[in-house]
This record gives sequence, C-alpha cells and structure tokens, in this order.
Amino acid sequence: MNRLQHETSPYLLQHAHNPVDWYAWKPEALERARAEQKPILVSIGYSTCHWCHVMERESFENEDIAAFMNEHFINIKVDREERPDVDAIYMDACQLLTGGGGWPLNCFLTPAGKPFYAGTYFPPRPAHGRPSWLQLLQHISNIWESKREVAIEQAEKLLQHIQRNDHVFLSTDALKIAEAESTASVDPEKVFYQMREHFDRVEGGFGGAPKFPSSMAIQYLLNYAYLNGNAEALEHALFSLEKMTGGGMYDQIGGGFARYATDRAWLVPHFEKMLYDNALLVSVLSEAYKIDTVDGRRQTVDEERQTVDGRRWTVDGGTVFREAIEDTLAYVAREMTHPDGGFYSAQDADSEGVEGKFYVWDKNEIVEVLGEKEAALFCAYYGVTDEGNWEEKNILWRPAPYDEFAAANGMDIASLTERLRLSRERLYERRSERVWPGLDDKILLGWNALMSSAYAAAFTALGHAEYRDAAIKNIEFLLDRFSKLSDEAALYHSWKNGVAQYDAFLDDYAFLIAALTELYQITFNVRYLQYAEKYTEHVLSYFYDPETGLFFYTHSGQTDIVLRKKDLYDNATPSGNSTMALNLQRLGILLDRRDWRERAAAMLLAMRSAVERFPLSFERWAATALNEAHPMHEIAVVGDNAIEKALSLQRYFLPNKVVAAHPAGTDSIALLAGKTGAADAMIYVCRDFVCQRPVQTEAEFRELMQPE
Repeated sequence: MNRLQHETSPYLLQHAHNPVDWYAWKPEALERARAEQKPILVSIGYSTCHWCHVMERESFENEDIAAFMNEHFINIKVDREERPDVDAIYMDACQLLTGGGGWPLNCFLTPAGKPFYAGTYFPPRPAHGRPSWLQLLQHISNIWESKREVAIEQAEKLLQHIQRNDHVFLSTDALKIAEAESTASVDPEKVFYQMREHFDRVEGGFGGAPKFPSSMAIQYLLNYAYLNGNAEALEHALFSLEKMTGGGMYDQIGGGFARYATDRAWLVPHFEKMLYDNALLVSVLSEAYKIDTVDGRRQTVDEERQTVDGRRWTVDGGTVFREAIEDTLAYVAREMTHPDGGFYSAQDADSEGVEGKFYVWDKNEIVEVLGEKEAALFCAYYGVTDEGNWEEKNILWRPAPYDEFAAANGMDIASLTERLRLSRERLYERRSERVWPGLDDKILLGWNALMSSAYAAAFTALGHAEYRDAAIKNIEFLLDRFSKLSDEAALYHSWKNGVAQYDAFLDDYAFLIAALTELYQITFNVRYLQYAEKYTEHVLSYFYDPETGLFFYTHSGQTDIVLRKKDLYDNATPSGNSTMALNLQRLGILLDRRDWRERAAAMLLAMRSAVERFPLSFERWAATALNEAHPMHEIAVVGDNAIEKALSLQRYFLPNKVVAAHPAGTDSIALLAGKTGAADAMIYVCRDFVCQRPVQTEAEFRELMQPE
C-alpha cells in the first residue's frame, strides 16, 4: 500500500501511484522499521527536481525494482521543502561519504534512523561507473543481512562527524570574547576583498558556471559601498544585476527568475522558478533601484562613473530594475498567489517531460504572432536567430540595454520600450496556450515571509500601494493559517488545502520576524511589532543553545530526528541564525532590548572567522556584521504627517536603519518615547538612543545621513 495518496505535498503526490510501498516521514514508518529491524531507505527530492522525475520513471515505477524495495526496506519518501531538517542531516551524510550531494538524495538508515550509506541519482542499468539502482539495493540488503554490525558502526561514526560539522565554523573563544565585552567584530574590508577575488568582471556575479544569483552577496556590496564609499563594490553589484535581468535566467516574457544559469553568461537557465529566489532578487533590485534613481544620480559615488571592460556602463536611470521588479511581482501575483494571499512554492522546469519547453521559442512562431515588422524589432532586441541559441530554439535575452539599442538604431527609448512591451504581452498570450510546467502549490511559512519582505521592499522603492496591500494580506494569512491552537506562539511550517502541518523551523520563525519588522516600517501598526516580539521570545525559549550562543534548526520538543543541527550557511536562502542576528539587532532598538543587541553581537563574534574567510557562504552574516561596524541609524518621525513623511524617507537607500513613526508620539515603542511632534512632522535621527537635533525637511534629513 502506497500511503502517499494521503499527503498534500505535490512531490509526494507525484509518487502516490508508484508500486513502491512509500511512507511519508511519519511515526508509523519509523515504528515499523524498529519493530521489523529492517533498514530504512529515505529518498528525498522536491517537485521541480528534474532528475527526481527521471529516477521515478526509470526505477520507482518499475514493478520488479519496487518489489525488491518493498521486501527488503522500509521506504520513506521526503519532500525536502516540507522537511528541510531531515534533508539537512542526510545530505551531510551523503557529502561526508561521497564528497558531493544533490537531489534525488537516497540514504540508507538503521532502524534507529542513523545513516550508513547515501548517494544521489542511480540509473536503471550500470552506466558511467555507477551501479544500477537495483544492484545498489541488493548490495545494501546483503550488507544488512550479513554484516549488520559494520553498517551500525558506520552509522555511529557518520553521526558523530555530522554533529562535529556544526561547530567547524565557530570561534572557540567566542563566548569568552563576548563576556570580555570586546568590540572586535567582522572586518568589512576583509569580507569585501575576499568577495572581490571571485568577481566575474565580464559577465557579473561570482565565479563561473553554473551561475547562481548570490542576491545576499550583492546586497552586501551595495551596503558596503554606501557605508565605506567603495565605488568598485557598487559598480559590480549593479553590473551583476543588470547582466542577470538581461539574461535568459530572467523570464523576458512573463517575468520572474529561474533558479540559476547553467552557463557563465546567464543565458541558459535551469528553468525551474523558486519563490525564494524571486523574493530575494526583488528585495535587492528594490535597493539597487533606490541607489540609481533618487535625484537622478547615485548616492554613494562621485558623478564620474567607473568603467567596466573599458566602456562606460549605465542602467538607463533605473528603467531595467523597475521593469524587473514590476514584472516579477506581476508574475508572482498572477501565477504564484493563493486567492487568500499565500504564495506557492515553485514552478517546474519541465513541460511535457522536456526541460525548458514551455519557455523557448522558434523564430517562425514569433513572426507568426507579431508580424514581420514587430518581429524584426523584437528578434533584434532579444537575440532571436533562425538557428537558435540553445538546442535549435531561442532563449530570449537582451544583448544590449534599452538606451544603447535605441541609440544604435536611431529610436526613441519610450517608443522602443512600449513596442517591446506590447510584443511581450502578445507572446505571453501565445505561450499560455502551451502545456504549463507543474506548479508546487504548497505554501511554506519561511518562503512566504521572504516574499512578504520583498513586497515591502518594493513598496518603499516604487511606492505602489498594491505591494503594501499584498504584504499585509500575506502576513495576515500566515498569522491565521500557520498558528497552533495549542500554543499561540508556536507555528506550523507548511500549509495546503486547509491543512497545516510539521512544526516550524528556525528559518520559518526568523524570516517571519524579519517580515513583521519590515511590515511595521511601512504600516507603523504596532501590532506587527508585538507579533515579532512574541515570536522572538519563543525562538529564544525553544531554539537557543546557551553553549554556543546560536540557535538550533529544530525546537527542543521535536523527537522524530536523530540529532539537532544548527543552520549556519547562507545558501539559496539566508540562514535562520544570520537572520535572527539581524532581527535581534533591529528589534533590540525598536523595543529597547539591549540584551537582544548583545546577543546579536555575540553571535557575530562566534562567526567572525568564518565570515571573513568564506563570505560567499555567509552573505547575510556579512551584511548583518556591517551594522556593528556602522551602528544603525534610529529614525523616529513624529507629527501630523509622520507616516507619510516616514514612507517618503524610505525612498532613499540607507542600509543600516530602523524607522518608527507616530502622529503624536507614543511610549509603546522605545524609539518614539518622549519625542514631540508638529503639524509638519519632526524627524529624529539617533544612534544608541542619542539623538541629533530634529529636522523637518528631507534635504536636512539627507544631510544627516551622509556616510561617515
């Protein structure tokens, strides 16, 4: 009996009709393994994973292979997005055993859940030095039957290594340093120069293929450039974003970004679209847009621009970034949003079993839709050729920015952009007639909070009221659907079809606290700060490790995993720990919790060496550490038009700030306590609750904000 038919995860439901006797990661599977003393096969993937689909077709739908699996193993199928805690443990095992990892991840466990062998994809027949999946199953079964003690010993050793890995990047003297009240923290210069070693100065971003967006590293460069006056950091950040939005990784027709590019030049994407990538990219694009548009000049460098590859580089006054923000959020609203305000998780790379089929174009089809005249312009701008640029088809990209193309062709930019916009709309309609990629419509707490933060950032940059409305609607959805009735401060991780399940993880809480803090700063509704405070207290009570000053990924009451890990790396998403450090910094100011600010400083001290040596693995840690090197601006706005003025101030790029506003002042928020207002609101700029003389105009405010 395949039990996955009772699950809600799209990935698990994809396997619901396999002949394999799959369980989900639930107590009944673990109890049966212990009762029968059978090894466990845990197979982990996600709904948009191309090779997961391949292995399912080749092996898990094979009756003979399934029969062997059912006889010799307890088979558990895991959606890594529903159970990232399970995935993290067994991915560590795979990397320790094989030196690599990926999905599908197939790990063999003792009945106690301890891993003794792991690998990724295995073919149906031996190939490329790999055994077939059935050969591997037979080998593991034989070991369990004839050399069980070897497997158990291997499992114990592996588990010890996984536990030790959590402390590899921690400074052993971190707590002693914190107790001594040392002011030493992460050195921003060291971080920048380590990142700089990996700059791709031709195509933007970092390193070679495959090319990931590295949104948090780009955010660090923007922040560092502003605070340290470094033009090179600024130029590389903006250049990288322009190259990404001009490449095939960006969906030029429908908006939104694919997971990564398989080539150095951002042309050929891995076509799946993930909610979190789009959230992080919208957030950093919003900050980049602020830098490039306010008063028609950049805020952080002289008028004289740097050069890239021997030519002057521009971003057409922010047009490209604005378009990418608006089109990506239009895509999210159109294709990735539940009617009640939650956001879906991902769209598949495959359509009709072919990767990228939904997104690529034949030139003749473009001519058929647009007609000869408009097709000629469109194809010239988006690099479309008769022979194609990928597998005899065309991935749309932009060889040149709008202004450069318009100048070369004697066109007006406004006319060019409008004609291209209309052509994109017509091609989107044609593309919509194709077979759509699969949609993973489960709603995850942490990823939703990231997108809520992105909407808030876009609202501060562009001022579109619908973005603020979307952020509010999403947060209210999360607060309503993910809360546990048994404990109002405890949350679930996943929701679909009215069912919430699995205890929330550290990053769920951390991202939600961050989103609540950002939502307060665009609504000034103190209720959101109160929720942020409540969830922070919960995290400190149930996730905190006093031995290291950091947080475990799972809460103290969780019993269905073999160990509690710490989430330290900033990978595709920020780590829960680095985000909690940022939360403690900001809420420590807004709520006057000096103890929280001190905890954040201690966390950064613990990670100092790792962040300075490997900043591209600890990107949000690095950005958070900048707030120690350059203490945060505490901005309070009080007066009749306080909210309107506070929102206007946030059009400017200022990375190290918190903002509070109230028409009459209030003691309920420490930053506002004791401050008087006026009909034209007063702006107070403080650091460590020491305030400068209040001002009233934006010009005066900006003068106070000049970097040191």
